[in-house]
Amino acid sequence: MVTKSLPLAKAINEALRAALESDPKVLLMGEDIGKLGGVFRVTDGLQKDFGESRVMDSPLAESGIVGTAIGLALRGYRPVVEIQFDGFVFPAYDQIVTQLAKMHARSQGKVRLPVVIRIPYGGGIGAVEHHSESPEALFAHVAGLKIVSPSTPSDAYWMLRQAIRSDDPVIFFEPKRRYWDKGEVTVPDSGSAAGESTPGELHEARVAREGTDLTLAAYGPMVKVCLQAAAAAEEEGRSIEVVDLRSVSPIDFDTIQASVEKTGRLVVVHEAPVFFGSGAEIAARITERCFYHLEAPVLRVGGYHAPYPPARLEEEYLPGLDRVLDAVDRSSAY
Repeated sequence: MVTKSLPLAKAINEALRAALESDPKVLLMGEDIGKLGGVFRVTDGLQKDFGESRVMDSPLAESGIVGTAIGLALRGYRPVVEIQFDGFVFPAYDQIVTQLAKMHARSQGKVRLPVVIRIPYGGGIGAVEHHSESPEALFAHVAGLKIVSPSTPSDAYWMLRQAIRSDDPVIFFEPKRRYWDKGEVTVPDSGSAAGESTPGELHEARVAREGTDLTLAAYGPMVKVCLQAAAAAEEEGRSIEVVDLRSVSPIDFDTIQASVEKTGRLVVVHEAPVFFGSGAEIAARITERCFYHLEAPVLRVGGYHAPYPPARLEEEYLPGLDRVLDAVDRSSAY
């Protein structure tokens, strides 16, 4: 194994490269992912090294991209497709929820569709309309899909490797404003076996910071904000535990429960709107599981129930350090 310091985007690139090298059935497809290397250069150099038959530039047709991936999976391939931006996924929503998510159940387990859909999501990059959305709850509501989102380069590498190996469809939400955040990634060296053991299970949450007074639970882009909030709260004498959920469907409720039983308080944080967001499901489940341990209601911090605003207003829309700390204060006041 070799340890490298990589930006999150480069870690994804290396995971894709490793998957292409280890399995000839892995194919990449998406808008501008080949010659250009993707809008964020995440797939840079892959078409040059693996050819146009394995790293394919597609037409601007998201429904066609996902529909083609379903057909390829039915013929034994493992397609990994990119939706260029979060807000572009909706033309493919029908294919994803009525075909990709349902085929395994419809065939009574005879057909599996090992398709990975990579979606850069979330705000913070000053983009225009339809380029900064967080639609994860829409897909988490659909049985038959796995929904994950890494927060670190290490998780980006290993979770993508695991997603590609999965026989079930996985939607891999990439926090685009974290693409350039660096971190240590331990990857297999050239002599390691293709099935090298991974640091943890794909849908297993991790405790990113230990604490005793309150639990912050988040995933993807908000984990960094929660860690910053925990560091700020420590200066005021509060010990905050941060749980990185990593997976939105399924959710590792056992890890959250163990943390809340210790701290007695929970604040769930995500960029997506609070209204009908994934935090609502977590709040309800943890209230059921931890009723006699909770010292305060489970609180939620997220985006507003409104269309994502123009770039100059997005810092007001996105949950930041102050809004997370305000929720910590409100929970602690009980």
